Amino acid sequence: RLRNVLGTRDGFEPPQVDQPAAGPARFEVIEGSADEVDHDVIDHAEAGSPAAAALYAMKRVEPDFGVRDFLTGSKHAYEMILMAFERGDLTEVRPFLADPVAEAFQGVIDQRTAHGQTVQAQYLGTRETSLAAAEFDPATGVAEISVRFVGELIAATRDAQGNVIEGDAKAPRKQKDLWTFARQMGQNDPNWQLVATG
Repeated sequence: RLRNVLGTRDGFEPPQVDQPAAGPARFEVIEGSADEVDHDVIDHAEAGSPAAAALYAMKRVEPDFGVRDFLTGSKHAYEMILMAFERGDLTEVRPFLADPVAEAFQGVIDQRTAHGQTVQAQYLGTRETSLAAAEFDPATGVAEISVRFVGELIAATRDAQGNVIEGDAKAPRKQKDLWTFARQMGQNDPNWQLVATG
């Protein structure tokens, strides 16, 4: 499922949560300079900003890249990775995590397991998905895009006796995250990896 989200260049198969089934979003290129009229970029990054310049550079290397598609896909990836972490099993999402991120997530999971703790979690939806920053290194072709998420979920951590020691098993809470995804543009592998969280 995650490969369908971050692993395509011209659309994605929407998972079952939070998004009605629809065709892939596309951006319209109007006559003139693409750097001035590409709303796929300026709808998400301020015109003339370093982020906008980086996104234009990504598109020059890889014309099929779409910011709107990426952000929509990143929202679903956020849910899948977050819930895999809460469930304590990163197997399905491991290829989409950079080694330091995977090690940090697994360290927390191992610590919970060692203390006999379990997590009960239900994802209610992503309330905000917005581009926070974008960088592109023309020398290496590596692109990094940071996305700000506000998710809502019900989560409770229970000890070995079943007592809630963190969170609330009934009340929803908002969770704010800043995640950075990276990928080498222009390569055959279209998959982005989560390289930093905050």
